[in-house]
Amino acid sequence: MDSTNNPYQAPIARVAEQESTAIVPAERWRRFVNLIVDYFGFFAVGIVIGAILGATGGMDAVNKLQNPGMQYLLGFVIMLIYYVPLEALFGRTLGKLVTGTKVVDENGNPPTWGKAFGRTLCRFIPFEAFSFFKSDARGWHDSIPKTYVVKAR
Repeated sequence: MDSTNNPYQAPIARVAEQESTAIVPAERWRRFVNLIVDYFGFFAVGIVIGAILGATGGMDAVNKLQNPGMQYLLGFVIMLIYYVPLEALFGRTLGKLVTGTKVVDENGNPPTWGKAFGRTLCRFIPFEAFSFFKSDARGWHDSIPKTYVVKAR
């Protein structure tokens, strides 16, 4: 029996090469709206945590927060609480949800917990906000952990 006429032979299929999808970063205006909306989200989380500290710690907690070092530390913790879980679990914060963007790694996958943590730590680099004035409009909190913010819809 000829192999070309064998009805029981497995079909032969050509495998089409997939085109690699290029990562196209979100526009600057979307990134700016993300920043504004995320600041509101960040402050909302801060208000909730402040209310909890005030209710459970009384005046002791309020007095400790008069120290600028404690205020900075609390802001750092609140920023970690806001950004890291949202970006690691969903790839989105409130701002990214509003603008239809999301965070991805170099391969287009959702960021790992480490990359989300790294992005948040990089936000504390002095003058990091000015890194968006580069031609590619990619901030240090994107380029250092090797992530991108792209359109999701």
